[in-house]
Amino acid sequence: MSDPTATLVDLACRACQEKKGHDLVALDVRGLTSLADAFVFCSGTTGRQVKAIADEVEHQLKEAGFRPYAIEGAREAVWVLLDYGDLVVHVFEKETRDFYNLERLWGEAPRLELPAVAVPRFD
Repeated sequence: MSDPTATLVDLACRACQEKKGHDLVALDVRGLTSLADAFVFCSGTTGRQVKAIADEVEHQLKEAGFRPYAIEGAREAVWVLLDYGDLVVHVFEKETRDFYNLERLWGEAPRLELPAVAVPRFD
């Protein structure tokens, strides 16, 4: 995977983790579609959390100099799609993610390693 795409995936995954996103999955879809090189999937428990996760992804990638080509679904916040060209981030409410089951659709795609997140210590 190219360095810019790997950087996008890493930043997006960290943003999802920072806002306590659930069931984070990153897929390498090169060779399976011309839509993107990678997909990131994440779930939130409520529309408010879905929106917060999507906003954090947008914020962190913007801070790193990346701008989305498009953002869809932010108003409804049941499925927010952030399109960065080489990376597409999908943030779902759990029920919506279960219904569409996009990971099954892209089941041939290899999973990418997720970044390790520091666990806070309470000493």
